[in-house]
Amino acid sequence: MQLPVSFSVLLASVLVSLTLFGDVAIAAPAKRDAKTITLPLKRTHQKRTDVHPQVFLQQHLNRSLKRYARLTGNVQPSKRALQDKLQKRMAATDPLIGRANRKRSQPERRHKNKSQDENAGYDKTAASGSSSTANSSASSVSNSTDTSLATGNSTDTGSVKGSDTTGKKGKGKKGNGAGNAGAGASNSTDTGASASNSIDTGAAAGNATSTGAAASTSGTSSTAEGFPEIDLEAQTNGGLTAANAPTASDSLGLDIEANDVGYIATVQIGTPPQDFNFLMDTGSADMWVGSEDCTTQGTTQGCGNHTFLGNSSSSSFVEVGKQFQVTYGTGQVSGVTVSDNVNIAGLALDNHTFGVANVESTDFSADTVPFDGLMGLALSTLSEEGVDTPPESLAKQGLIDEAIASFKISRLSDEKNDGEVTFGGLDASKFDASTLVTVDNVSEDGFWEAAMDGVSADGQDLGLQGRSAILDTGTTLIIAPQADADAVHAAIPGAQSDGQGGYTIPCTSNTSIALGFGGALFAINPVDLLFTPVDPNDPTGDCVSGISAGEIDGATTWLTGDVFLKNVYLSVNQNKNQISLATLV
Repeated sequence: MQLPVSFSVLLASVLVSLTLFGDVAIAAPAKRDAKTITLPLKRTHQKRTDVHPQVFLQQHLNRSLKRYARLTGNVQPSKRALQDKLQKRMAATDPLIGRANRKRSQPERRHKNKSQDENAGYDKTAASGSSSTANSSASSVSNSTDTSLATGNSTDTGSVKGSDTTGKKGKGKKGNGAGNAGAGASNSTDTGASASNSIDTGAAAGNATSTGAAASTSGTSSTAEGFPEIDLEAQTNGGLTAANAPTASDSLGLDIEANDVGYIATVQIGTPPQDFNFLMDTGSADMWVGSEDCTTQGTTQGCGNHTFLGNSSSSSFVEVGKQFQVTYGTGQVSGVTVSDNVNIAGLALDNHTFGVANVESTDFSADTVPFDGLMGLALSTLSEEGVDTPPESLAKQGLIDEAIASFKISRLSDEKNDGEVTFGGLDASKFDASTLVTVDNVSEDGFWEAAMDGVSADGQDLGLQGRSAILDTGTTLIIAPQADADAVHAAIPGAQSDGQGGYTIPCTSNTSIALGFGGALFAINPVDLLFTPVDPNDPTGDCVSGISAGEIDGATTWLTGDVFLKNVYLSVNQNKNQISLATLV
C-alpha cells in the first residue's frame, strides 16, 4: 500500500486534524440470563489520510496528557502548550512546516474568538467556541475547531454521505459514513517473545520474592511482518467494525473505533425505545445523550446527525432539572438531568436518571462522531450529575447481583471482533480462570486504579516498584512518568526517544513488556506497542510506540489505556471497590 507523505500532507495535518467515522453497526444483545448481561462492543475507524503519523501521535499524546493530569490531580497543560507541542513536532519532522506555522500563527490568532483565547487553562474542554475554517489544497476538510490543532478532534463534513440535519430533532436518520475498513492479511500466528519469568516485587535488594506465574502474550497478531496491514487500512479508509454476537448471555458487543481507538455499545432509551450508541468509558462516571434542543458549543447550530432524546421522541421522558457539566480529555457537554426508561440488553431500568446535553462541543456533535452519548463506568462518586451509574442502578433494582462491569476489548488485527461488556458478572469464556487476580481499588477519587507490582521486559524486572495504574478504556495509549517510560524503552532493542514524550521502536520488535498486578504478570502483545508506522510506506521500519511519557515530576501513577487493556479481561466491582484482571483465552 502506497501512502505518500508529502509536504502538503504535513501542512494539512497541522492546519486541519481529521477524524472520520463510518456507519454505526448495531449488534443485537444475546438472550438474557439471570443476573448477568453482556453488550457487544463496536469499533470505529479513524480516517486520517491527510494526517501525518507524527501529528496523529501528538494528538493522542495531547489528549492523554490532559487526561493523565486530570486523573492524577495535577495541573493540566494549557491549550497554547498543547498547540506548541504539535507545532514543535511538525517542525522537527519537516523544517518547512515549522516556518509555515510561524508565518500563520499571528494572523490566525487575531481571528480566534474570545472564548478560545481565554481558555488558557484548557482544563478538560476540547472545544470552547466557534469553529474556524481552514482551507488547504491538500485536503477538502473544513470546519475544524481551533482546539483540534492540539487534540485532533476536527470534523470533515464533506466526507459524510446522507447527513440529515434538517429533519426533526430526535428523529433524523444517521448519515452513511465513510467506508468500512478493508480486509487485510493478518492471519499470522504470534511469534513474539513472551515474558517467561516473574517480576521482583521485593522492597529491599536481596529480599525480593517472586510475584507468581509467568506472563504470556495474548492474541494471534504478530510483529514478524511489521505493522499490521489491516490496521494501516483502518487508519486510512475509516469505517466502523461491528462486533460479533456476544458469547455470554445478556451481553452487548463492543465495536472497535479505528485501529483500536474506542469501543461502542448500543442501548435502548425512551417510549417507544430508540437505539442510542454509547462510547463506554471507565475513566468517567456520567451517562448522557444529546437533547432534542441540543446546540453545538459556541454556535446556534444543532448537534449533528445523531439520535436525540426529549418529549417529542419519548412519552416517558421527564426532566428532573438538575444542571450538570462534564468535561473530558477532549470535549465538553452541559445540560440537565432527566429520567426515562433505559433497556440494557433486555434489562429494563424504568425511570433511570441520567443527563441530556443541551450543549455539546464539536468533539461530540460532529456528524462523523459514531456515538450519540457516553456511558461512564467509574464509581458514581465521580459523577458530575450526582446519580448512580447504570451498573449501580441495575444492582439496586435486583436486575444483576452486583454492580460489576467486565470488559473484553478486541484487537482489530486479530479479526475476531469479539469485544463485549458484561454487567453483573464475568464472561468465563473470555479468560483463563487460573490467572484471575482481584485487587483493591486504590483511587480516592472514583477512578479504577490498581497498585502495580512492577514492570518487566522479556521477563527481566525493570525495578519499577511502588507504582499504580489507572485502568481507562477511554484512553488509547499508555502514559507513564518520564523516567519509567525511558526505562521501558531502554529495554526494547532499537527504541529511541523523540525528546517530546514519544518514542519509536522497530515495527518488527518482539519484546514482551509485562505489567504486574496482584502477584501476576500480564504481558502486552508486541503488536499492541505499535501505534503507527513512522513512514506509512514502510511497515517494517520504525513505528511510534504505544507507550509515551507524561510530564509530572515525581509521579508514580501510570495511565493505562487500551494498549494494555486489549491484553487482559478487566472487571470492576463497584459494590466491593475492587478490580479483577485475567489473561485472555
